[in-house]
Amino acid sequence: MTENDGKYIFGVVKVGDKGQIVIPRDARKVYDIKPGDALLVLGDQRGMALLKTEIFQSVINQAMEGLTK
Repeated sequence: MTENDGKYIFGVVKVGDKGQIVIPRDARKVYDIKPGDALLVLGDQRGMALLKTEIFQSVINQAMEGLTK
């Protein structure tokens, strides 16, 4: 794992026959990803990102609070 100002390179993963990848141990540790956690897959033309759904939900809740005030 390489870290630079809070940005990481965890290495390369391969996509298996069923389209599955293994999230590297260091990445799971840094982002506190545990078995059974739900991840949201986001993407655009340049690539994709994974985000824990609880973090996404927190952002949505904050946005909704701003709308009701």
